[in-house]
Amino acid sequence: MLQHLLETALRQTMTRLVKPALHPAIPISVQRRLISQAYRSSMPPRGSRFQTETLAGRPVIRSSFGPTTQGAVLYLHGGGYIIGSAATHKGLTGHLAKASGCMVIAPDYRLAPEHPFPAALDDAEATWLALIDEGFAPDQIAIAGDSAGGGLAIALAMRLRDQKHPLPSSVTVFSPWTDLTQKALYSPECEPVLQARWTAKSAKLYAAGESLENPLISPVFGDFEGLPPLLVQVGSQEILLNDAERLANAARTAGVSTQLEVFNSLWHVFQVHSGQLDRATAAVQTAGKHIRAHLAG
Repeated sequence: MLQHLLETALRQTMTRLVKPALHPAIPISVQRRLISQAYRSSMPPRGSRFQTETLAGRPVIRSSFGPTTQGAVLYLHGGGYIIGSAATHKGLTGHLAKASGCMVIAPDYRLAPEHPFPAALDDAEATWLALIDEGFAPDQIAIAGDSAGGGLAIALAMRLRDQKHPLPSSVTVFSPWTDLTQKALYSPECEPVLQARWTAKSAKLYAAGESLENPLISPVFGDFEGLPPLLVQVGSQEILLNDAERLANAARTAGVSTQLEVFNSLWHVFQVHSGQLDRATAAVQTAGKHIRAHLAG
């Protein structure tokens, strides 16, 4: 009963505070400030540790929990490629560090419109290579991300494969944005977070004239052959439900070990409420198990 009431309260908060901030008419600088404030309600577990440093020329935040870590997760934050940061996602990366037993490294990749495609992908790749230079074996590193960061995680895995680099042990994506053309958006009865007009503007700013069907921008159009095991989580109350389902279907068709979890009556990247909402906490725990299961021993 209490959890049901909490879900209702969180849904109303997202609808009244977050969704209005994600409006194409609001200047991006203002959106960045508003969303930074909104993410303060996403709290990491007590005992989490955070270290801010520079890696591959970009600021990163390393999240860890507990006395030891058994690997690394390169985490790519969401925000439509125009907002968000490693700092906004400390709650989620803290919970993922606890669930996976890994150190979670979240880079502040460059954002559009100041830095359109392929800046974010270049920064993600540079961070990956820097982690290997640190001494992490590729099969000791997982890639994860949410929303735009989920699409970026898939694009990074595709680029690494195409450039003959060693691949990560697994990929985990929360509410991934995988089709920036928006030709197959889902129409839920309730969408507490995203507005299609905002995501359309974000896509245009990120692509900056590049085709939105470029697989490194919209990975659902890409080749999935040979990619690592994939976990996809998505809520039923979001316009990106089809993005997640099409991603999972394309990966399975290519022979990728794929697990798709659709959470009824939950919204875009509900995992940010881990530690408060039981279903969000359980989802992140599942993600942690997926990551641990595929790390090299």
